[in-house]
Amino acid sequence: MYTRILFANRGILPLLLLLMAGCLHPAAAQHRNTIRANLVEDTHLIEIQQEFTYVNQSADSLPSLFFNDWNHAYSDKSTALAERFAEEFKKSLHLAKREDRGETEILTVVDEVYRGLNWNRLPGKDLVEFRLGQPLAPGDSTRLFITYTVKLPPNRYTPYGYGPDGSYYLRDWYLTPAVYDGTWHLYNNKNLEDLYTDIADTRIDFTFPDSLYLGTNFVDINLSQFPERQVATLRGSQRKSCDIILNHHKPFKKHVTPFLFVVTDIESQKYPEMLQGISIDRITRFIHQNLGDFPYEQLLVSETDFNKNPLYGLNQLPSFIRPYEEQFQFEMKFLKTALGSYMRETLFLDPRKDKWVSDAIVNYLMIRFVEEFYPDQKLLGKISNWWLVRNFHLAQMDFNDQYSLLYMLMARSNRDQALATPNDSLIKFNQKIGNTYKAGLGLAYLADYMGEEPVQKAIKDFWNEHKLERVTPSDFRESVEKYATHDIDWFFDTYVTTSKQIDFKIHRVEQTGDSLSVTLKNKTGTEVPISLFGIAEDSVVSKYWFDGFSGARTVQIPQSGEERLVLNYDQNIPEFNQRDNWKSLGGFFSGNKKLKFQFFKDSENPYYNQVFYMPVANYNFYDGLTPGIRLTNKTLLQRPFVFDFAPTYAMKEQALVGYGRFTYRHYHGKSGFYVTNYAISGSTSHFQVNSRYSTLTPSISFGWRPADLISNERSSLLLRYVNVFRTIDPALGDLETDPDYSVLNLRYNHLENGIINYFSWFADAQHSADFTKLSFDMEYRKLLESNRQINLRFFAGVFLRNKTESDFFSFALDRPTDYLFDYNYLGRSEDTGIFSQQIIIAEGGFKSKLQQPFANSWMLTGNASFNLWRWIEVYGDMGFLGNQGDSARFVYDAGVRLNLVTDYFELYFPFYSNNGWEIAQPDYDTRIRFIITISPRTLTGLFTRKWF
Repeated sequence: MYTRILFANRGILPLLLLLMAGCLHPAAAQHRNTIRANLVEDTHLIEIQQEFTYVNQSADSLPSLFFNDWNHAYSDKSTALAERFAEEFKKSLHLAKREDRGETEILTVVDEVYRGLNWNRLPGKDLVEFRLGQPLAPGDSTRLFITYTVKLPPNRYTPYGYGPDGSYYLRDWYLTPAVYDGTWHLYNNKNLEDLYTDIADTRIDFTFPDSLYLGTNFVDINLSQFPERQVATLRGSQRKSCDIILNHHKPFKKHVTPFLFVVTDIESQKYPEMLQGISIDRITRFIHQNLGDFPYEQLLVSETDFNKNPLYGLNQLPSFIRPYEEQFQFEMKFLKTALGSYMRETLFLDPRKDKWVSDAIVNYLMIRFVEEFYPDQKLLGKISNWWLVRNFHLAQMDFNDQYSLLYMLMARSNRDQALATPNDSLIKFNQKIGNTYKAGLGLAYLADYMGEEPVQKAIKDFWNEHKLERVTPSDFRESVEKYATHDIDWFFDTYVTTSKQIDFKIHRVEQTGDSLSVTLKNKTGTEVPISLFGIAEDSVVSKYWFDGFSGARTVQIPQSGEERLVLNYDQNIPEFNQRDNWKSLGGFFSGNKKLKFQFFKDSENPYYNQVFYMPVANYNFYDGLTPGIRLTNKTLLQRPFVFDFAPTYAMKEQALVGYGRFTYRHYHGKSGFYVTNYAISGSTSHFQVNSRYSTLTPSISFGWRPADLISNERSSLLLRYVNVFRTIDPALGDLETDPDYSVLNLRYNHLENGIINYFSWFADAQHSADFTKLSFDMEYRKLLESNRQINLRFFAGVFLRNKTESDFFSFALDRPTDYLFDYNYLGRSEDTGIFSQQIIIAEGGFKSKLQQPFANSWMLTGNASFNLWRWIEVYGDMGFLGNQGDSARFVYDAGVRLNLVTDYFELYFPFYSNNGWEIAQPDYDTRIRFIITISPRTLTGLFTRKWF
């Protein structure tokens, strides 16, 4: 039976539910919280009077009490929240004006005898210490009377605060007690959805404008109407904090199901309202069967909560190209949001340290929901049937395969992190996707190993045993071990607490009579169970599990008509490499993988040697448009060995050009000296009319990074041997240098890439038959408290020897000759015209074209810029040039820079230099310089850098 009730309808039901809850959960000695709050719509201010009774449930005397004040995290540019945003390349909070910030102003704090208390903010600024008049003894209680105002932030930084349409989403908006269990757990707001607060019996009298609808996770026992305002009385028994959503246009709806009382604003315009109710009934039944009775009066399932943590992937495409049926889309959206609210409201885990437990349960139940109700759902949905797509391996993948695919995206790039990693130490992609999916996969792996029933019983037992109490991962482990049919120490001691990779292979298979002798090899030494399948005509004829082992292990299995043996055939184990997981029993030649040519990049298919081909097109002034085809084995997931060839046709030169490379990447660990890259690459193109250059470069590089993977600090050492071969059209005359040359190059690079602070430097050494040179380059950028940005750069270079007779290898002030062909010049040999105005900030870094811009002995330059308003900056360059046989020369220039997108699109307007007042000279438009980036890979990095 399904009933739908508008939120505005008030009745006796909520009060009865509250009274029933009080009977079911007799009040223990716990905190009590009474709040009177008044929302002032014009100023987005909440005036609060709070009476908090704190009960010391610990064995220690407490001289101070600590409270969370997470709204104050929006108050300035130095809070923990602002620093977190800077790590994610978000500067909106840093640039915000005072009136566009949130803050909490504490007016008075007194104790139960109305004695004023001293208080102070901790360094992160969103935690408050109240110093008591005398220590609070174990078992005793004290009352605090706190008067304060909460200025809400706009919701442009996070979903919380006020919106431009007059809506409000209030979460973590009032003072709540930090958790003390012998140690104070004091966590700053880092926009991670992990407030850790003690539970309390709370009553809130909330006054707000009469034009708004209210939705809440608390029970609303009364709503009083007054002229231009209304007062809602909200109560929560044994609750952490109260969420309030206010909206002008769409009232929340209540759905009464046999299992749960749901308040929601989630809906689908294309999915009929009655069917939405049936879907909600199905979802609440599923949750109830797998967890149990929700201990509170109602569950809030909000659109804003979903938007904060959506179903990442295809679901985020615009609605007109959504690949899924409306019912599936609605149910997955509602299920994920409901399960997230269920866990957050009832399991009092430490969300900063132990979030993986709730993530595991939520994602495992989502996997089971799809298996039960949508077993044939494909990852690409309806797109899987499109004729251009259906032959892709990605189109054949099931919806639940996304969990392994997206986790493996991080594992293959060596950026995966242990599930036990604290929430604020996770890379954003891991925090939002990678680790949450790995956690759900872990329980699915466990269920496959020891059976679904024990895992389901363990989850339900754990939730019912520990709901509404503080809980730890040890409690979860006890519940799982209670129902375990096998030894599962590997799960908690390896899978959860480490980031060790899982990787097995079938080393050898021998037929002995009616049995098979199979030698398995553990390639990483991670001792976890592995499954072995026997396959005949694409059907499973046998399945075996083997406990973890190191090295190699030989097992005997009966022969049951298998045509091939496959490890981890159902891919329930998040295994690092599945390309060597199978052996054919039909002889050597039948065991060779088939070569598969496929249009465009695809997901990895372990049963084929895949080669992808796709159209490409490049451009430079001499070749013109260069269409061609790219051949590569690079899949959606990173792999150690990659080949990449792109032969293209130069329309202008009517000749073949292009590039090719082989690379091999070897990871050594997660931090410190973590990677070695081996490569050999070559390219050919034109640098003048009918004049070609070709390069062949073997190289090796080493990489270092800190243990904190969130850090944007990186270091690398590159050693390469660049071989250049050139031919020139006789009509253009002789080259200034020998046509062919080789340069041995060693470069150490250090980068700290931040949006507030940026610092990089490199030291470079080059040696060839005709010269040896050293150079040093350093750049520093700082976004100041005043929202002004300063950019400083320094370059120094010197020749240790120089036998060249031209400036082709000399240091350059404004436009290096690029004899190593590192820079993406559109017209590298142009002296006039638009392409000659392209500038790449290297070596001298000057923007004006000066006379005699080269130095064949030494160069010392500095570049600086400072913004006047937003992206308008003034710049200045100065330096000294040293040439053999000449005195040192002082050079300078200055002008205006339009820094539209730093390093990607910039314009420079020279004003004054050694040339005089350039702005007053003829043909000024030819003096304007520009930076432009057209590389898709480079541009993509601009948008993905906050995730990785």
